[in-house]
Amino acid sequence: MSNSRFYFDEKSQENAKIKVIGVGGGGGNAINNMINMGLDSVEYIALNTDAQALKNSLADIKVQVGTALTSGLGAGARPEVGREAVEENRHDIEETIESADMIFVTAGMGGGTGTGGAPVVAGMAKRKGILTVGIVTTPFECEGRIRKKYALEGISELKKQCDTVIVIPNERLLDIGDESTSLVEAFAMANEVLYNATRGISDLILMPGLINLDFADVRTTMTDGGAAIMGSATAEGSDRAEIAARDAINSPLLDGVSIRGARNVLVNISAGSKLGMRETTTATSIIQQEAGDDAEIILGTVLDESFGDQMRVTVIATGFELAQDRNNVRVAPNKSPNRVAQAFQQANQASNDQAAPAPEQTTAVKTGADAEEASKFARPNKDYYKGEGNLKRLDTPSYLRRDINARKDDAPSHAAEPTTPNQAARVANFQQRAENTRRDDSEQPAFLRRIMD
Repeated sequence: MSNSRFYFDEKSQENAKIKVIGVGGGGGNAINNMINMGLDSVEYIALNTDAQALKNSLADIKVQVGTALTSGLGAGARPEVGREAVEENRHDIEETIESADMIFVTAGMGGGTGTGGAPVVAGMAKRKGILTVGIVTTPFECEGRIRKKYALEGISELKKQCDTVIVIPNERLLDIGDESTSLVEAFAMANEVLYNATRGISDLILMPGLINLDFADVRTTMTDGGAAIMGSATAEGSDRAEIAARDAINSPLLDGVSIRGARNVLVNISAGSKLGMRETTTATSIIQQEAGDDAEIILGTVLDESFGDQMRVTVIATGFELAQDRNNVRVAPNKSPNRVAQAFQQANQASNDQAAPAPEQTTAVKTGADAEEASKFARPNKDYYKGEGNLKRLDTPSYLRRDINARKDDAPSHAAEPTTPNQAARVANFQQRAENTRRDDSEQPAFLRRIMD
């Protein structure tokens, strides 16, 4: 009996390589906060046009972009400068992200380097097949309308380049605080939310738990997930699971948007070693009920003794567009359809008109000159090519039927029948010529008529 041997590829057991790229001042502040909070399972890269800001960065790798363009003085709150600056150092950035399996691109949208540069960085990563997740903030109202306008434009570009984008509305953070919240505290809250979002996803991949997820699970959830929303809450006590779950799905960060309609909902439950299955079931049941039966719940738990008696529930819902497309087939309108498209539309309309009962005819009443002009060019109620009566009607020339060339002393005519002696004579002559032509045609052999045609 031969001995069975099992071999394990140790390289294949290595954890996924996750990198967090902070673009611009806001992104740099976010990764400094993550490092200070102890999130050390990922690699940090800081990109900035501002040389002074890079000196204060705690990132593992620092890349100053756009040196020739900005001379290290920043992008001046102009997104187009930030975009060009990142493009200037494209090769350097691509080298730093080469070995990553997953990349978080974080930035404060509305400025120059982050708004213009983050979509460029995300595009580099996604083209390399790296799972790319954008986690960005929108400005506070006090930062001005122009900054908010830039932020929305930047987010729109970022969505085109990322698999999933999580947008944190800074203004909604004020609902978590109170009137005495200082500006420093408000921005610290924004950085904490960025930290929770990044850690909520990375811990599911890298940290052990009762229910483990691997990188493939997260990739399936977030690849081409589109816009995503995130909520997170912490609670303690005997009802901590229910409280944390309900607070997470009703978080002000969701900006009043429900997770219902999402294709996938990623749930991270983090707690100490006393986390029980009943608590886990309670939390996921509440989230499933809110998301709907069609949503797939991807659950992972993280055991961390630093939580003590607390439990944190993080919910990230993705795939809203894909879930909607399952139920609705939408056709983009064409503002200037070509003739082929118009022909198909007319054919479909004709078939619908034949299948449906004909609506009652309604006629607008016009008087005076308007009525006379409209009567000359008005199309007959019936299609001109349908019916023997309408075909016979075409024997009369259109200038006679519409009375276009009638003399001023002729009475206006709105019907096919002539009402003046001159019209009657012209109609009679025309009909006689038409009759002679038909008689001559019928007496000629068919092959001669076809040759003449």
